[in-house]
Amino acid sequence: MNFDPRITPARPDLAASHLRGKVKAGQYVDGTVQEVIIGIAPVRSGPSHGATQVTEALRGERVTIYESDDEGWAWGQLAADGYVGWLPAAALLAPTADATHKVTALRTFVFPGPSIKLPPMDALPLGAQVTVAGEQDSFAALASGGYVPKNHLAALNTHETDFVAVTERFVGTPYLWGGKSSLGIDCSGLVQVALNACGIPCPRDSDMQEAALGKPVSLAGLQAGDLIFWKGHVAIARGRNSMIHANAFHMAVTIEPVAEALARIGATGSQVTSVRRLK
Repeated sequence: MNFDPRITPARPDLAASHLRGKVKAGQYVDGTVQEVIIGIAPVRSGPSHGATQVTEALRGERVTIYESDDEGWAWGQLAADGYVGWLPAAALLAPTADATHKVTALRTFVFPGPSIKLPPMDALPLGAQVTVAGEQDSFAALASGGYVPKNHLAALNTHETDFVAVTERFVGTPYLWGGKSSLGIDCSGLVQVALNACGIPCPRDSDMQEAALGKPVSLAGLQAGDLIFWKGHVAIARGRNSMIHANAFHMAVTIEPVAEALARIGATGSQVTSVRRLK
């Protein structure tokens, strides 16, 4: 059987127990659920700081860990989108409580006390999840320690209603391969973060998104919210004539005319493979 290695916890030497009989591996393990405890944790292709970042895991995400090495790396699978890779073991701990809130600001800080004058302990990106234990003045007190401005959080069941507007908040964010925050983001990360903010599950990579999201429509009838796909790239239409995307040409999240982008990308030999409409 053929499995996508990006979302299949299997290697020649090790695989998840539920894949026994489906993939061949030296051993099979059950794995242990852990939680990301820092704002942003890199997920890499190998157990090294020099390995390619394939995606990022945000605070509060659950990860099933199948192996931890002696160099401080843990290999596992993200619960939210199924992505597999290596994370710094120091970024993980056993879960202590379910998250109650998520970050709705583009980014925010965790302070050691309920004061903006204190040096921040960490920075949290849009979509990070936390457990709120109480309130003090204008701050939410976290069960794990630290304080976050209350107006930067919302209950987990609170959702944005316009995912295009969410993407527009990222304009100017530097392009970063595998990135998922306002510190750096890639094309499919922008789509995933924006759709997740609206309560819509979304795969991680653009080819996965093209296969799973919406229905095909004509480029000639482009509407706001349509996803435009090329091989290895995705953009979000803001209407018939403009689009927004994280791209390596501008090295940033950029709004530009659709016709201009199509011509520039087409000049490299890449053509639109499909347009998908979510509704």
